Amino acid sequence: MKNKTYEIVDGVEKLEQALARVREAQKKFAEYTQEQVDKIFLAAAVAADKMRIPLAKMAVEETGMGVVEDKVIKNHYAAEYIYNAYKDTKTCGVIEEDKAYGIKKVAESIGVVAAVIPTTNPTSTAIFKTLICLKTRNGIIKSPHPRAKKSTIEAAKVVLEAAVEAGAPEGIIAWIDVPSLEMTNLVMKEADIILATGGPGMVKAAYSSGKPALGVGAGNTPAIIDETADILLAVSSIIHSKTFDNGMICASEQSVIVLDKIYDAVKAEFAARGCYFLNKEETEKVRKTIIINGALNAKIVGQPAFKIAALAGVKVPEGTKILIGEVESVELSEEFAHEKLSPVLAMYRATDIEDAFGKAERLIADGGYGHTSSIYLNTITEQEKLHNFYERMKTCRVLVNTPSSQGGIGDLYNFKLTPSLTLGCGSWGGNSVSENVGVKHLLNIKTVAERRENMLWFRAPEKVYIKKGCLPVALEELKNVMGKKKA
Repeated sequence: MKNKTYEIVDGVEKLEQALARVREAQKKFAEYTQEQVDKIFLAAAVAADKMRIPLAKMAVEETGMGVVEDKVIKNHYAAEYIYNAYKDTKTCGVIEEDKAYGIKKVAESIGVVAAVIPTTNPTSTAIFKTLICLKTRNGIIKSPHPRAKKSTIEAAKVVLEAAVEAGAPEGIIAWIDVPSLEMTNLVMKEADIILATGGPGMVKAAYSSGKPALGVGAGNTPAIIDETADILLAVSSIIHSKTFDNGMICASEQSVIVLDKIYDAVKAEFAARGCYFLNKEETEKVRKTIIINGALNAKIVGQPAFKIAALAGVKVPEGTKILIGEVESVELSEEFAHEKLSPVLAMYRATDIEDAFGKAERLIADGGYGHTSSIYLNTITEQEKLHNFYERMKTCRVLVNTPSSQGGIGDLYNFKLTPSLTLGCGSWGGNSVSENVGVKHLLNIKTVAERRENMLWFRAPEKVYIKKGCLPVALEELKNVMGKKKA
C-alpha cells in the first residue's frame, strides 16, 4: 500500500465522488466490533507516531511557521497520548448497562465527519481528528488549509494506510487535494457532523452549514501573576508555553497581568530568561506589525521573536525568546490586547487583584470568550481569590499555576483534563461544546429503557404475634400445598 495512488480531489464532482466513497466505507465500518475497531485504532496511532518527525519537518517546511521539535511533540501527543486516553473506552454496542434498573446505553457512529484542519497545526490536528473518528467508527473527509495541504494530506495517508492494513474499509479517510472555500462549504453541508478548527470565520461557516458542528473559537488567554505566586515558576511556565511552537497553540498566553507589588521582580525574571522588553518607540513599531487593516498579520504567526522584531524594524538579540510590550489599555484599540499566535506578549501592571480581574475580563471579552484563562498564586492560602477568579472568568478552561499551551490541551499538567487538540469554548465562544472535544462527541448514544414498577411499600405493625404451635402447620402447608422443598 505504500506506493498506492489516490484520485485527486480538485473539483466539486470529484469531491462528491470522494464523499460517496467515504459514506459507503463508513456503512461497513459501522458494523465492526469493538475488538476490530481497537486493532485499527492501535495500528493507526502507531503509524502516525512513527512518522512524527518527518511530518513535523514537512509542516514547518511547507508553512514556514513553528518549530520542528515542538511539532514532533504535538504529533506524538496526537498519536500516543490520544491512543492511551481512549484505548480502553467502549465505543461499540452496549457501553453501559444496569440490569436492576433496566437501563442500557448503546453507542452508534454518527456517519461522515467533515474535518477542517488549520495551518497552525496541520499534521497533529489531522492525526487527532482521524484517530477519534476511527475509534468511533466514523468516516472522515479533511479540508486542509491551502498553505498546509501537502503535510495534512501526508498525515491522512499515513493513518489511512495503517488503518486499512489493520482491517478498516478502503476509503474510510479522504481529503481535498485542492482546497477552496467552495469545496470546504460543500463538504460541511454534505457531512453528518463538522469538526471545525480555525478562525472565527471558519467556525461561523461551520455553524451556518445546517449540520451539527463542534467548533473552536479564538483564544486570548490572560495570565494573572498574583503577589503570592512563585515568581520563578510563573515566569518559567509562561516562557515554556509562549515559546512552544512559536506561540501557535490557541490556548497560549497573550497577556500577563502582574500585581504592582511584584511587577519589578517579575520583569527582571523575564529579562534574565532571555525575553526582550520593548521601549516606547519599539512598542509602537511592533504594534503596527501585529495588526494590519484590523486583522492579525499572518506574517508574524508562528515566527521567532527575532524575525518579528526585524519585520517591525526593531533590533533584538537573535536568541530572544519573547517580545514583551508594557502597555496599559485593554481595549481593542490596543494591538497588544489581541490574540497574537506568536512569541509576542502584552504585560500589564495591576494595582490590586480587583484591577487584575477587571483587566483579564476585558481581554477575554476582546476576543477570547469561552477559551482559556490562567492565574498564578498560592493555592493553599488564596483559595478565596482563586474562587473569585474562576467565578468571574467566562472561559471553559481556568488553569492554575500551569503553562496554558500545554495545560489547556489536557493530560500533561492535569491528568483528568481530557487530552484534545480541539478545545470547545461553550456558548460564550459560539460553540456547542464547553470542554475538550473527545470520542464521546462523535457518538450517538441510544438509551434502551425496560419497564420497571415503583416499589409498593406497606407499614408492618410494630409487633407481630404468632400463635403458639402454628409453625408445624405452616411448614406442612409449604411442603404439601405449595410444593416448596425449602422454607
